[in-house]
This record gives sequence, C-alpha cells and structure tokens, in this order.
Amino acid sequence: MKQITFVIFSVGLFFANVSIADSVWDKSQVNHEGPLKITVYHDPECGCCGDWVDHLHKHGFEVEDIKTSDMQSIKQRLGLPEKLASCHTGVIDGYLIEGHVPADDIKRLLQQKPAIAGLSVPAMPVGTPGMERGERKDPFAVISFDQDGKMDVYKQYWSY
Repeated sequence: MKQITFVIFSVGLFFANVSIADSVWDKSQVNHEGPLKITVYHDPECGCCGDWVDHLHKHGFEVEDIKTSDMQSIKQRLGLPEKLASCHTGVIDGYLIEGHVPADDIKRLLQQKPAIAGLSVPAMPVGTPGMERGERKDPFAVISFDQDGKMDVYKQYWSY
C-alpha cells in the first residue's frame, strides 16, 4: 500500500511540473526597456489572481501585491467601466490593467503609450495567464478603453 501511495504522489508531481513548464505564456515576445512596476489589487481568497501575479514576475515585472476584500470600490475609484470588470486590477505608468491581460500586451502598451485609460480581459476566460486549466484555451480579446468609455479590441487571441 505504501508503494502505491508513493507512485501516485510522484505521478502527480510529474504532471504538475509538465503543465507549468508547458505554459504558452512563459516566453516573452516583447522586450521593454523601462521600469515594469505595477500595483495589483486583488481579493486575498482568489487563487487565479496570485497565478497572474506569478505570470508578471516571470516577465520581469516588479509587483506591489495589495490584497483587499473591497475590490468594487477600488475599481470604481480608478474609473473601470463595469462591463470590463474581472477579478483583479492593476495600475502601471498611469494605465489601468484589468483581469488576465498577458504580460506582453502590457509591455506593448508601455512602448506604444496610446491615449487610452487601460486594457482589460473581461470576465475570466480559461487559458489566459493565471487561468490555465489543462488543454482548454478559450478565444479571448484584450480590450482597450479610454476615459470616456470608448472601447476597442487591442489584441485578439483565437488560438495560442
């Protein structure tokens, strides 16, 4: 009986390491030559938020990780359009970053410096950074938005 328990434990570790190593989000395609300091607000009970913060660390971001159970008032104070809400909210170089936005899209935003308020991946699509769940990868869009609430597709991910 002890051998079976050990084998199951070992196989579980093997599969856990394979899924982490095989993340499509691990390799950066965008180089950024400036500071990557971001403040991230999220509920302390949310596991995917911590996974997204880990994603940012892998891409060289310096994260001030603020855990709070009052996310609604933070989103309102920062001016996030309600229909773009997700689970965590970040602020970097004056831009609002909402939800599971890939690190490379944030770097591209910082390089281009468009006249927008920020980027959002509304809801929590499976397969986005921090929301990886095996082989399933839902298509999703990164949405840009401005101070007046005008929205546009910043980047579309159909397959990745």
